[in-house]
Amino acid sequence: MYFLGIDLGSSSIKLSVLDAEAGTTFAAVSVPEFEMDIFAPQFGWAEQDPEQWWNYVQQGIISLGKKTDLKKIAAIGIAYQMHGLVLTDEQLNPVRQSIIWCDSRAAAIGNAAYNAIGQDKSQGMILGSPGNFTASKIKWVKDNEPDVFAKAKYMMLPGDFIAAKLSGVAQTSTSGLSEAALWNFSENRLAIEVLEAMDIPASIIPEVVPSFGSQSVINSDVATTLGLNTDTKITYRAGDQPNNALSLNVLKPGEIATTAGTSAVIYAVTDKDAYDKTNRVNTFLHVNNTETEKRNGVLLCINGSGILYKWLRMVTSLGNDTGNLISYEKLNNEAAKTTPGAKGLRFYPFGNGVERIFNNEPVFSGIQNLNFNIHQTPELVRAACEGIVFAMNYGFDIMKDIGASGNVVRAGKANLFLSPLFRQIFASVTQTTVELYNTSGADGAARGAAFGYGFYNSINEAFDNLQCQERIEPNKDLSAQYGDIYQQWKENINIINKEHEYNETGLL
Repeated sequence: MYFLGIDLGSSSIKLSVLDAEAGTTFAAVSVPEFEMDIFAPQFGWAEQDPEQWWNYVQQGIISLGKKTDLKKIAAIGIAYQMHGLVLTDEQLNPVRQSIIWCDSRAAAIGNAAYNAIGQDKSQGMILGSPGNFTASKIKWVKDNEPDVFAKAKYMMLPGDFIAAKLSGVAQTSTSGLSEAALWNFSENRLAIEVLEAMDIPASIIPEVVPSFGSQSVINSDVATTLGLNTDTKITYRAGDQPNNALSLNVLKPGEIATTAGTSAVIYAVTDKDAYDKTNRVNTFLHVNNTETEKRNGVLLCINGSGILYKWLRMVTSLGNDTGNLISYEKLNNEAAKTTPGAKGLRFYPFGNGVERIFNNEPVFSGIQNLNFNIHQTPELVRAACEGIVFAMNYGFDIMKDIGASGNVVRAGKANLFLSPLFRQIFASVTQTTVELYNTSGADGAARGAAFGYGFYNSINEAFDNLQCQERIEPNKDLSAQYGDIYQQWKENINIINKEHEYNETGLL
């Protein structure tokens, strides 16, 4: 029996087919060939076209049909970029582009709602502030685009939209509501209080389903077009970071997952309603949370990770001609040519919207100590890698303060973790053992679909054959060197990120 996993990112969409009996992925594709565009109509905004996502998903499924018999797929699981907003009409057509996770425009709205609800009440209820999450984005559209909002029947997260296009049914999940800042943790229900504080009608919330289970059946016309069976079910959905943790079998309290894709994330599972009183890291329902067994995920996010690496790739390739870009492998090799600390060059990877670890304030990237006679491409790339890890460690320290920490971190062998140098820097700076697995978000979504369908008797059974491929231990000498460099980097954050005045076009 086969299961399809779809992982909708902001750079690409990955799809995998799992042979559940063998426990292995045997077919996978990624679309499009190059990274998807993020539209920024104004400074701090970030949007994508949901219909383009859907077109790419269809292309991916049709491409998989050339490698396998799609009629054998029993169910579909969907992972997706978190915190985005898709507003649709009753026919499930988007009424505007999606406001995606790294868009900054609604941060002030979330802060206002946080104060209106009451900070203590908000933290006790949703374990933080509405911040820059999906609920605040709904309010922004309502206030700033009333004609658009009047056309909206449903709010959905990005993965909910793909599920709706497959099934013809508007739904969202309990874990999805938590990432939208719309879940009342203390009473296990929709956070009506947040909707009321923002004057958002509750009717805009579609049917709520659990992360696992028989959620809907694929639309017969869509099934025919794509070559799927008309009884194929959707049996799993989750945000990309809870799903990444699932794909790495990070399900128990004390277990930690990390990824460094467009953004960099550390995600720790806890059985407590843990939260940071200053909202620099955030807590959401984990995929295996139940009413009788609490499982939450504490999430650290640094916006500038893979997107910084993409920027370096474009700059060092002398433009954006996608046919002539140097490879990421070459960038990795360049970084390895220089010494730890990049000969004094420092990179601050904060150039992709507001940063949660800085209380959702606009933060800007910076390069420090640049010397034209000393620093070349190897130093620039290595300083970027080090800066990304330093920023992750800065947030990891915050997580430790609320009890979300550990000595072992699991990662998929993908994105920046494909780089041996990046892996060693991460292990040595965070002083953790990194366990690498040959898995992906799409693989995790397929395993989630199989469990949600009922093929596996337990969620642990879905990962019986998942084996660690490599362990990277901290290098004591590197840890000592990076300890001093990291402290210097951390002390200079305020110098790089002074208060700036800006408008919709950027800095004044």
